[in-house]
Amino acid sequence: MGPFVKLVTPLLAGLLSTGVTTPADRRSGLETFYQQRLDWTACGSGYQCAKLTVPLNYRKPRGAKIRIGVIKLPATGVKSGSVVLNFGGPGGSGVTALALNKNVVSAKLRERFDIVSFDPRGVGVSAPVRCYTPSELDTYHAMDLTPDTPAERKKVAQAQKRFDQACRARSGRLLAHVGTPDAARDLDVMRAALGDRKLTYLGFSYGTYLGAFYAEMFPKNVRALVLDAAQDPSLPPAKASESQGGGFELAYRSFLRDCFKRAGCPFRKRTYRAALKETEALFARADRAPLRNNVDARQVNEAVVRWGVISALYSEQSWPLLRKALAEARRGDGDTFLRLADIYHERLPDGSYTNMQEAYRAITCADRGGAACATWPVRAKVEPRALRAKGAPPILVVGTLRDPATPYREARALAAQLSSGVLLTYDGDGHTAYRKGSACVDRVIDRYLISATAPRRDVRCPKI
Repeated sequence: MGPFVKLVTPLLAGLLSTGVTTPADRRSGLETFYQQRLDWTACGSGYQCAKLTVPLNYRKPRGAKIRIGVIKLPATGVKSGSVVLNFGGPGGSGVTALALNKNVVSAKLRERFDIVSFDPRGVGVSAPVRCYTPSELDTYHAMDLTPDTPAERKKVAQAQKRFDQACRARSGRLLAHVGTPDAARDLDVMRAALGDRKLTYLGFSYGTYLGAFYAEMFPKNVRALVLDAAQDPSLPPAKASESQGGGFELAYRSFLRDCFKRAGCPFRKRTYRAALKETEALFARADRAPLRNNVDARQVNEAVVRWGVISALYSEQSWPLLRKALAEARRGDGDTFLRLADIYHERLPDGSYTNMQEAYRAITCADRGGAACATWPVRAKVEPRALRAKGAPPILVVGTLRDPATPYREARALAAQLSSGVLLTYDGDGHTAYRKGSACVDRVIDRYLISATAPRRDVRCPKI
C-alpha cells in the first residue's frame, strides 16, 4: 500500500458521493418555488447576484425555507439560455469560484449563454454549515492522518467526535438536509427560476455526481450535461477511498517524472523508488519533529506536509511549488508546505476559513456515511449504486488519464453506467480537463454545450 492510499483510505472515505433513484420532479406543494423568478442585482465587475428560495425539507415544503446564493455573467451576445456550473468539493463555493474567474468557460459559450453558478445548500452563502472557530480548525487540520498506535488512533477518533459534536451544536437543523438529493432538487428549481425549459450544466469533480444524480431524478429536464473529472457512484466507501489513493499515487509518479528533468529537483537519486523513500522519510521526520514555521505559531507536522503534497498534485501549475516545498523541507523549513495546505483547506490570509471543509464533511456524511462518518449525528440517506439516467439525452463524461482526485477509470465506469453516456478521454495530468490547455477537449465540450449534440462515439484527446 503506497503513501497516498494509506492516507486517503482512513480519512477521506466518503469523498465520492453515491446515488439512489428517487421520484422525478414531484411538484406537489412546490409550485411557489418553481414559479419564482430571480431578482438579479449588480454585484461588481459585470456580475449579477440573486437568491433562490427553496424549502429546507422538501417533504415539508410549507415549513422552513433557506436561500441559495446564485451568481451569473450575462451573455455577451444573443442569449440562448444558461449554463449552470458546479465547481465540486463537495463544499466548494460556486459563487466565489465564478467571481474569481471569468475565463472558466470559452468566449463562444459566454456569447450565447448566461454563465451561472451557485453555492449549494450548506455551502458559502447558502445556509452554511459551521462547526469550529478558526483556531479550532487550525488544530483539526493538523490532526494525525496516519495514527500508528492504539493510543494515537483513540486520540484521532476523539478529535473527530468532538468536531462532529460541534457541527451538531452549531448547525444541527441543517445536517439532515444538505445531501446531494436535496441539492439536485434545488438545481431543478433553479433551472425553472432561470427560465430554462431544460438544464444545460457543466460539473467538475463532485459536480459530476450532482449532475449525474440530477439526470437520474429529472432525465426529461436535461438538455446537455458535461461531467468533467467524473466519479463512479457505484463504488462503496472503502473502494472509493482506495481508488482515490491510487489516483494520487499515479499523479505523484507523474510529478516525479517531470521533476527528474528539472535542474532544481530536490531528490538525490532520479528514480521513483528512491524518491518515494525520501518522501516517506520526510513524512516520518515531520511526524517526529515538525518542520520550521517562519510564518506563524502553527506546527508544520506530518499532517500539514501530507496535505501540502496532495494540494499540489491537483494541478501541474502547482508542481514548481511542490519542488520548492520539498527542497525547503530538506533544510528543515516548512513554509511552502504550510502555504499549500492552507490553499487546500481554504484558510484565508487573515486566519479565517471558508466553510468548505465543514460543508464537505456534512454533505459526504449525509450522502453515504461509512466508517469515516461513524460519529456523525445524521444517518446517511443513500447507498452506492450505478446511475443510469434512463430517458436522458446524451451526457458527456470527461476523464483525464492521470487525474489524482478522480482516477480515469471512474470516468470510464460512469460513462458505461449512464444509459446515454459518451466518454471524452484526455491524455493529461491534473484534476479536470476543460480549459486546461487542450484545444481538442475545449472544442468537443463547447460544441456539445452549444448544440446539445454529443459526439457519435467516444473521443480521445492527445497529450499537449
